[in-house]
Amino acid sequence: MAFSKLRLIYFPLFVFLLIACNKREKRSQLVHLIGNAQGTTYSIKYFDSLNKDYQPQIDSILEAVDLSMSTYIPNSIISKVNENKWVKVDTLFKEVFYISVEIWQQSDSIFDPTVGALVNAWGFGPGEKIEMDSLKVDSILKFTGLEKVSIRPNGTVKKEFKQTYLDFNAIAQGFTVDLVARFFESKKIENYLVEIGGEIRAGGKNLSNNFDWLVAIDNPQQSQNGRLIATLKLKNMALATSGNYRKFYIDTITGERYVHTINPKTGYPQKSNILSASVLAAHCMDADGYATVFMASDLEKSMQILDSLASKMDAYILYLDENGNLQTYITPGFKSYLIE
Repeated sequence: MAFSKLRLIYFPLFVFLLIACNKREKRSQLVHLIGNAQGTTYSIKYFDSLNKDYQPQIDSILEAVDLSMSTYIPNSIISKVNENKWVKVDTLFKEVFYISVEIWQQSDSIFDPTVGALVNAWGFGPGEKIEMDSLKVDSILKFTGLEKVSIRPNGTVKKEFKQTYLDFNAIAQGFTVDLVARFFESKKIENYLVEIGGEIRAGGKNLSNNFDWLVAIDNPQQSQNGRLIATLKLKNMALATSGNYRKFYIDTITGERYVHTINPKTGYPQKSNILSASVLAAHCMDADGYATVFMASDLEKSMQILDSLASKMDAYILYLDENGNLQTYITPGFKSYLIE
């Protein structure tokens, strides 16, 4: 009987060990989703032992962000806010708004989602481009400034001036990347690479080679082929890049080149020697927002902001010197991610 008792005790333990070993032997499979969203493309990779396709859930996330914050969708929440219609904002809108306020404060108001009317007037948004002069710029600036906007306790938006126009495009893609990353983490998926419109967040490793995820930064002075200027490894980190070399227009009268980044203090497209700014941060929304900040600043101001936020982020800035030669400014923390 003693032998039988021992057998009853150890048999469940043997079964448990057998199941545990089988689970370990079941390797995670790479799932790669690609598509179009938010006026750009996306590439999402993740490793899942069940090889589950999360495309429907990711599509729902992308759609939710668009319906909340896309100025290109007439019935989105932000479009209704801009048209001064009564609407309660959702949790997505609130989160982006309050993070925007934080970046606005820390950047000395350089990051400002209320530049939407100026963006439209200069021809960079969904609105119709108008012929701009100093009087028109000054008239629009009166309604610009995030201090003129708040969210009431009942969830509606209060605007000091009805002409104030909100535009979260400078941060929305980074926020969307973070939402997808949160979704994966809620499903216990630790190894993923989410890229939407060039904004990236990496979780864990690339299990195909058991190495950190590899991403690259464009060289703005090279042609479409082979224009990579740097490669870096990412693990549990986000990267966002903003550049003045892709979106611009030429004034038909003066021939001047205007970039798409508006300086909210002057109301004019920013004239700067900075060509692009790549920012590393824990969250892609922060990286996206500050990449925009640096594009709306000169190099000296960008360096000052980076010094004040050294524990929060790092950056790789491409700029032209006084002779028109391409130069780089790289924070010490960013250098540790670079692959020589």
